[in-house]
Amino acid sequence: MTTLPTARARLEELRATTAQRLSALRGEHLAVVEASRDSNADDEHDPEGATIAFERAQVDALARDALARLESIEDALARIDDGTYGICAQCGDPIPAGRLEVRPTATTCVACAV
Repeated sequence: MTTLPTARARLEELRATTAQRLSALRGEHLAVVEASRDSNADDEHDPEGATIAFERAQVDALARDALARLESIEDALARIDDGTYGICAQCGDPIPAGRLEVRPTATTCVACAV
């Protein structure tokens, strides 16, 4: 079974790596925006590859995903603090340790997740 100190350490590690990824993605987004700011290039018709708008949208989507993951990690850490970590939010049964190993931010047991 996953112990709370182990779960906390794993979640804190995930939080750190996710925050780093989010920071890098925000920097990448800013770089794409800055690179296109003074350009009058018609990238919408560039046969060489993705458009600037596409790249910006792709990086933005990845940043939103990282932010959502960071929020779910913060929520899981709060559940550890309030004693509800590892308890299914729907049925109240314990979430199996294997599920928490694979998905440490899980809020439901396998049966309720289906």
